[in-house]
Amino acid sequence: MSRHASKLKLTAALVSGALLMAGLSACGKSESTATLMAEAKQYQQKGDLKSALIQLKNAVEKSPEDGEARMQLAMMELDMGDAVSADKELRKARSLGIAADRVLPLLGKTDMLQGKAKELLDDISAEQAARSAPLLTLRGDALLVTGKGDDAKTAYEQALAVNPNAGDALLGLARLAASKQDREGAERYVNDAVAKDPKNPEVWMARGALLRATGKADEALAAYDETLKLKPDHRSAHIEKAYLQITRGKFPEAKVEIDAAEKASPGNLLVTYTRALYEFAQGKYAASQDALQKVLKSAPDHMPSVLLAGASELNLGATQQAEQHLRRYLEANPNDVYARKLLAQTLLKRAQPADAAAALAPVLNESTQDPQLLALAGESYMQVRDFGKASAYLEKASTLAPKAAAVRTSLGLSKLAQGDQARGLSELELATALDPKSTQAAVALVQTEMQLKHFDKALAAVQSLEKQQPDNPQVQNLKGGVYMIKGDPANARAAFEKAVALQPTFLPAVTNLARLDLQDKKPDAAKGRFEKVLEKDKNNADAMGALGELALVQKHTDEATSWFEKASNANPDAVAPALKLGAHYLRTNQPQKALTLARKFQTANPTNPELLDMLGQAQVATKDTNGALETYSKLVNAAPKSPQAQLRLAGVHLMMKNDSAASADLKRAVELQPNFIPARLVQVDMAMRAGRSDEALDIARQLQKLDPKSAAGYVIEGDVMMSQNKPAQALPSYEKGLAISNAPELFVKTMQALGASGKTKEVRSRAQQWLVQHPDDVRIALMLAETNLAAKEYKPAIAVLEDTLKRVPNNPLVLNNLAWAYQQEKDPRALATAEQAYKLAGDNPGVMDTLGWMLVEQGNAGRGLPLLQKASGLAPNAVEIRYHLAVALSKNGDKQGARKELDKVLAQNTPFPQIDEARALLKTL
Repeated sequence: MSRHASKLKLTAALVSGALLMAGLSACGKSESTATLMAEAKQYQQKGDLKSALIQLKNAVEKSPEDGEARMQLAMMELDMGDAVSADKELRKARSLGIAADRVLPLLGKTDMLQGKAKELLDDISAEQAARSAPLLTLRGDALLVTGKGDDAKTAYEQALAVNPNAGDALLGLARLAASKQDREGAERYVNDAVAKDPKNPEVWMARGALLRATGKADEALAAYDETLKLKPDHRSAHIEKAYLQITRGKFPEAKVEIDAAEKASPGNLLVTYTRALYEFAQGKYAASQDALQKVLKSAPDHMPSVLLAGASELNLGATQQAEQHLRRYLEANPNDVYARKLLAQTLLKRAQPADAAAALAPVLNESTQDPQLLALAGESYMQVRDFGKASAYLEKASTLAPKAAAVRTSLGLSKLAQGDQARGLSELELATALDPKSTQAAVALVQTEMQLKHFDKALAAVQSLEKQQPDNPQVQNLKGGVYMIKGDPANARAAFEKAVALQPTFLPAVTNLARLDLQDKKPDAAKGRFEKVLEKDKNNADAMGALGELALVQKHTDEATSWFEKASNANPDAVAPALKLGAHYLRTNQPQKALTLARKFQTANPTNPELLDMLGQAQVATKDTNGALETYSKLVNAAPKSPQAQLRLAGVHLMMKNDSAASADLKRAVELQPNFIPARLVQVDMAMRAGRSDEALDIARQLQKLDPKSAAGYVIEGDVMMSQNKPAQALPSYEKGLAISNAPELFVKTMQALGASGKTKEVRSRAQQWLVQHPDDVRIALMLAETNLAAKEYKPAIAVLEDTLKRVPNNPLVLNNLAWAYQQEKDPRALATAEQAYKLAGDNPGVMDTLGWMLVEQGNAGRGLPLLQKASGLAPNAVEIRYHLAVALSKNGDKQGARKELDKVLAQNTPFPQIDEARALLKTL
């Protein structure tokens, strides 16, 4: 299917009746009324309707009581599609004495064009229409519109009795037949009208519509051409021809017709709408939207324009506005399948798959034969992780559209999620075979092969795509990603470099190259890559943001701030760079700046959820809890399906000590997403604080059932057990979690549980194995060293810490523990190492304790004592630090202070390595 095919289908859904717009204001002239009217006629004969209209308005302004001038003006306005103005002039002309048989037929047309069928029946009584075929036909039209089909038929038949060749009456009978699904009857009446009234432009319009409805586009165009022979400035004929040419993809021909319609009816809103449709069909969504705004400003209830606006905004990425327009359209047209599909696509882009499924539900049933509709339903259910339903819809869609690569791609991913690897890969491979140029299918296949560790197959898939799209930077970037996973940075770099050569501003590849530069310890090279992007695109917010992130990695906070501010200032109306800047302000403890920024942008974007979130975070950081409560309440209204919004509100309620309100917020969050871990963690914390450990364990076990492929439920269960000092019971939970997710944090928890269970040998063994695979994991290195230190195995501890220090030369915790180990081995490097740790982390009580105790042991209690006093103040429950302080006080001659500290230490009844020494010292004081 061509790129424009889905756009071209829109025409049928969007064609509507005429839209009306007030005429241009007149400008006065000194000529006589007769002269002005004569000039208007000359302009009209030349096809210059705009000038003709101006002259007629001038004539009416000069002689407001001239009924004939008003009559001519009304006829001109009606021809140009301005039924509202024509209606006013006709009623004034009638009051000035123009005969009813001239006014009423035109007045009836203005009533119908304005949708005022009931008013028409009042304006033209049955008695007035009795001997006039045109008036009887107009009454028939009004009766048909108001649902009185039998009365309409009588009126049309009476019109034909007066004039057997009345084409408009025959067209009325054709419309009546069509309303009863009698296509043959409708066709018969239209053909009869053409035969009996061939000089009537409207019979050819009706014939064109009938032919178009039966798919006979060429014959329909010929019928519209007959209309234009009779009336060259027939706006509707030009518009209908434009619609046909748009659906056929013949855009130059469509433009000719739209321009002709515009010339016939300058400023007419239906013409403007048609131009919007013409732009949309060519993928020019911004131009389409500009035209639609003009229509909707004057006719906000024109539903075809509302629908097209939703479609344009969806393609422009304005998903919030698209959703608003599409929902409004569906309120008036709930059974429109096309609109529901657009809404579902919009909601999927907004990460609201449950809402997308709900939007499709009213038009889905067992007999549904629309593959696109079924595919969207499948995609929606796949994203809510209901893979059974997803596969069922996608299977049916693939049966109806067996060559649709996108459907096969989704089906493959759904099958993989269900654990059916063979079928999943088969569908993805079929998708790439059906459409070798499909980046979506190839990317899905490559990513799947990589997840399955089939790296050679992943590379083969991307190389196959490369043959189809050798100049696509996305393909080269994907290829580089495969090489990275394979552990081949040289080939990865070559692929990324090629992507950038193809498109110098292609940021994904630039970012990947910068990552490689950082791995090679070349931060300046990484920085230079983003600066090159800015040379070609000086206001590129993403490149500036990347430079800000790079500066943060290098701990250049001021430089990072500068880049984030430049990105926002260079794009003053863009929300995304402002959000990055606000997050940076919050991260660097500048909440007032974040608050000012959020308020500035929130004025123009009052319901933007991300801005509301940033504003709320800034208010929390500035301790404005009432303001945060108001903001997060707005966030919940702006994003009612967001569990994160409910969590934010819960956080503020907790700050305000309103646990019941917080519990209600958290309940809503997990109702929206039962496996939403952040909310579950807060629920667990609240339960544990209230002493409800059983409730916390219930939550953990619910998560294990809800998402068995997630480690979260097992981690929470282990954490609850550890909080109850039950490491032996925690250990199996952590081990189960570790089998699912080999995350470093979880490994640390597992080792802590092992250590607390007395299995120190296993801790050492597993930690050593871990460090072989993860040599840069400082936490595990520290844990292994501490295990060695606790066992008084100082030399192995020193070896681990010295190796770690090579990787992180200025880590104060590594230096601190190394200093302690040196001290135990009487290594003269101990004091210098402790001093270095203190210089880097002088506010850390553990670091102060190490240096202070070392000084005391080396006979410098005078300097060591203040350090130990400060450390004890920062960590009052650390018994070992208090013991060291007691020794320092004793050596400094303060025996009373030493006794006081030792009493506190021993009263805690907490075991520590020097407890026997503490008791012995107390006896000497």
